[in-house]
Parts: sequence; structure tokens; C-alpha cells
Amino acid sequence: MFRLRAILLVPFMLLSFATSGYANIILSATRTNSQENPPTTPTLSTGGPRPASFGTATFNLNDAMTAMTFSATVFNIDFTGTQTPDANDNLVAAHIHAAPTVTPTTNAPVVWGFFGTPFNDNNPNDVVFAPFATGVGGTISGKWDAPEGNGTTLAAQLPNILSGHSYINFHTMQFGGGEIRGALVVPEPSTILLFGVGTLGLALGRWRWQLGTRRDRRVA
Repeated sequence: MFRLRAILLVPFMLLSFATSGYANIILSATRTNSQENPPTTPTLSTGGPRPASFGTATFNLNDAMTAMTFSATVFNIDFTGTQTPDANDNLVAAHIHAAPTVTPTTNAPVVWGFFGTPFNDNNPNDVVFAPFATGVGGTISGKWDAPEGNGTTLAAQLPNILSGHSYINFHTMQFGGGEIRGALVVPEPSTILLFGVGTLGLALGRWRWQLGTRRDRRVA
């Protein structure tokens, strides 16, 4: 009986997480040049090519939906202005953009800025800026608190964020409108639920097989 409980514990935890309304919401974003509108092709100020820029980001919306923390890692965008000799890749601003009608091929206004202008992570300022010690790029993190926003608030933008109508955008000297962009993606609860149900089925099947094996041994 103890073994059965141990086998069933993980899938039941997954099912509980998937159906619970009291859990933080984790979002993610993968940023590339191709997701910009229009897509970008990074070059040096002399016209020669420079490495494609890209990055990833994770967002954690608390269960009360009053604050959202994030951490973003960026590659091949100069965080200090001194990581490369060329100015084209210098980071000048970074924001979250959102609107009810935004799509992968349309743009939206800034709703919260965390680097450059506008800067809205200010109540309080939670930004941690960490350029790479070697290489080009860095990591930046912060927290969108309830009162903050660029003419808006987190609460007002949650319908856009949770429905897939927002993106994170990093702007450079060369591409003032944005060099890399990525949509904020919410994992589907159905995906977690399906995994939990599948795991539960496998666990029950294994238990039944073990029970049948024991019975066969007793008969023998």
C-alpha cells in the first residue's frame, strides 16, 4: 500500500497543480531577430555583418496577480557600450509591449519599460543589470509592481499578457524600433493536465502488473 501511494503521489501532484487556481503563473519568451516587425538583420556601422542577436526570458506572475518578476538573458547585444568596438549593437532600451490586437506581424505600444526610456520599474526600482564578464550580452531582471506602468498598470495589462497579446523587446542603436523580440507565452494548463493523467495511467498500470506478478508467484 505504501508503494502504491508513492507511485501515485507525483501524478496526483501534477493534476492538483494543473487544476489549482492558487499557483504562480510562469511565462516564457524566446527572442529573435526574425520576430521583429519588420525582421532585423544586424550589421556593423560599416555595413558588414555582425552576429545575430537572440535571448530568452522567464516571467513569474504571483498568485495574487499583483506583481510579475522577470529575468532575461541576451546574446550579441552590447550591454555596456564597451563589449564591442562598434556602436550598432549597443543596448538603448528594453520594454514589454502589449495591446488587445497585437499579433506576430503587428506592433504594440510600450506598457512597461525596464531599461532606457521609458523606465517604469521605479516603485521600487528592482532592476538588476549584469553584463557578461566575457562575450557580448548579459542578464537583466526586475519586477513589475502593481502601481507601475507606462500610462497603464499591471492589472490593466494582465488580459493582454495572459491571452498572448504581449511581447518583450530589446532596442539597439541600429534598431531603435527593436532588434530582438519574443512573445510572452503562457503554458497551456491542458498540457500539464494531460501529462498528469498520462503519468497516473502508467502508474496504475505498473501497480496492476506488479499485483498480478505477485499473485502468479503465490499460485505457483
